[in-house]
Amino acid sequence: MSWALVTGASSGIGLRYATALARDYKYNVLLVSNQQKELRTAAADIAAQFGVQTQSLCINLAEHDAAEQVYDFCQNNSLDIEVLVNNAGMLIFDAFRNTDPRKIETLLMLHVVTMTKLCRLFAEDMINRKSLNRKSQNGYILNMASMSAWMAMPSITCYNASKSYVLNFTKALWYEMRRHNVRVLAVTPGSTDTGLLPFGDKFGKLLRFFGITMSPETLVNRALKVLFRRRKKTCMPGAWNYIIVPIINHLPDRLVLTAMKRIPLNW
Repeated sequence: MSWALVTGASSGIGLRYATALARDYKYNVLLVSNQQKELRTAAADIAAQFGVQTQSLCINLAEHDAAEQVYDFCQNNSLDIEVLVNNAGMLIFDAFRNTDPRKIETLLMLHVVTMTKLCRLFAEDMINRKSLNRKSQNGYILNMASMSAWMAMPSITCYNASKSYVLNFTKALWYEMRRHNVRVLAVTPGSTDTGLLPFGDKFGKLLRFFGITMSPETLVNRALKVLFRRRKKTCMPGAWNYIIVPIINHLPDRLVLTAMKRIPLNW
């Protein structure tokens, strides 16, 4: 049985990816995160519930050699990674001028450097995996971008710029890997109900009913179906997002500047 590797897998969307890959696709799962206690608990629970093998690796993915450490761990433990899910990330919500440069570096390491290096290291192994059936896939790479990658959004400047990198890098990688039977997908979700949204229960249910926000489970299920069953470069779950993105992209600058005044930040 092959292995799936999920970063940021100790909680939230990453945990849902790890769970779905074990439950619905019967992969062994390597869970990677910097939260040791939660990571071990999640790995043990998944193994017990779904009868697969799991391993956990506690590591700070913002370190400069984090990708190499993850890859070496897989090599040393003979883990044949067939599915790579780059989910780990962070959000900085503040005016750029107020943002701690160390936080910027951490964000860029997570979203750009480590993600790119993990793709590079594991993609080569996927290419070298000679499938007996030419129609079967040699590997799968899923990179979590964001709906914000399609637009410029003040107050999350570094986040949405880095997610734009994830989106365009993944789309370009899709072309290169297609001939090697490796599927590559960028997921660009909009609002996801992870329990952190500032809405009451009733309003939150209303947003979910109309598809404006979705549960992590729905997001993950849709993303994995596209990854395994289709050959698309991108997946933006939620019909509303296809309406919202062009509207925001065509807002007049004057309206954006007016909206910024209502955000309680020191611009």
